[in-house]
Amino acid sequence: MTNLETQPPPDELEAQFAQWRQYVHRRRELRNTDVEELEDHLRASVDELTGVGLRPEEAFLVAVKRMGSLDELSREFAREHSDRLWKQLVLTGEPDGAETGRDATPLVMVLCAVGAAASIKLPELFVDSDDDGLFYARNVSLFALPWVAGFLAWRRRLRPPLIGVLVALFGLGAVAANAYGLAMDSQSAALTGSHLPIALWLAVGVAYVADEWRSSRRRMDFIRFTGEWIVYYVLIALCGGVLIAFVYGTFSAIGIDANEFVGRWLLPCGAMAATVVAAWLVEAKQSVVENIAPVLTRLFTPLFTAVLLAFLVATGVTGAGIDIEREALILFDLLLVVVLGLLLYSWSARDPLKPPGVFDKLQLALVISALVIDVLVLSEMPGRMVSYGNSPNKAAALGENIILLANLAISAWLLIAFLRRRRPFAALERWQTGYLPAYAAWTWAVVLILPPLYQFQ
Repeated sequence: MTNLETQPPPDELEAQFAQWRQYVHRRRELRNTDVEELEDHLRASVDELTGVGLRPEEAFLVAVKRMGSLDELSREFAREHSDRLWKQLVLTGEPDGAETGRDATPLVMVLCAVGAAASIKLPELFVDSDDDGLFYARNVSLFALPWVAGFLAWRRRLRPPLIGVLVALFGLGAVAANAYGLAMDSQSAALTGSHLPIALWLAVGVAYVADEWRSSRRRMDFIRFTGEWIVYYVLIALCGGVLIAFVYGTFSAIGIDANEFVGRWLLPCGAMAATVVAAWLVEAKQSVVENIAPVLTRLFTPLFTAVLLAFLVATGVTGAGIDIEREALILFDLLLVVVLGLLLYSWSARDPLKPPGVFDKLQLALVISALVIDVLVLSEMPGRMVSYGNSPNKAAALGENIILLANLAISAWLLIAFLRRRRPFAALERWQTGYLPAYAAWTWAVVLILPPLYQFQ
């Protein structure tokens, strides 16, 4: 047997590193930079040991033993930095990676949040009031997401070439939103308004992963970041709703109408600034507060599985075909996206070395149910397109369903292989993170290619 044949798949070694990171992250007094430094030492030690002939899994175990007891290391950190955990819960802690000096992260966050709030007000200086609704619908993501990307770029100390990539992507988004002169009631305008934010959010991912854009681990970290960002943004929005109600109530009590202030200033500026604040919260609390998104997936995965199975049973019993009119298409696409989100966030929090369990089988049922529904929807679409004609909406929906079908099909195959213990769980993670460029390519195609292809219909 050759030496290559005796080597374990790279996924298994990465899975061991992932399990090690998960264990270390439980030590709340260790910051992200501390863990990253420890991991760098561990990886260097593994490389050194494999260089002298040890197999990777043997090198990993030896390297971990060389590092000593993690519990002792944690106690040493706790003694030397006894105030660190509390500082991470408020605004006065030191920044990750800062040796000395004052933490500039909150200040940079505030500046970016103010920039996002100002960005949505500046167009009032030159946008025609008759066209402002369409303009804001097309450009809303361009007001906020560049500032989120800028904040993350500052945090990651992005190199000039990557900064140039970000500028190019957001510039391309500005061209897609404004160069075509789309009509307010056109399908192309609706597609641009719904797909451009996704394309630009994936551009934010470039700032998040920085120089490690080829790393499956960092891409999965961005997926986790996205879920936590959504949760924090929703919580900020709920608190903002309470604030708006308070403003209305208190000012009405003294005879002042607050509609103008709330509608023109508080609501739009607050919504834009909250995108940056939510990103800062995720960055600041990720090593202290338990992730929320994976917890929610544990609750909603059984519920969505039950609903999808009930829908398939009802479809089989009644023999009714799926109505794929515009509203139904949107509903089914959203359903598939939610299912994929549930899978991603539960997988992101799973111990990759843990053996298959009941919840994994439940997820397989969810994947297969979604896959069957996607096939049913796709089977109805060609007939509808022949009978009623093609359109940008139908073309976009067809492409999205095909992309989701491919993802769900491979995910089901890999999950079955994992349940049968024929492939490691890390293979499933690598597939999901490696598929992210497909989503980016399609969303950019929708906003750049479909409008002129269908003559801006």
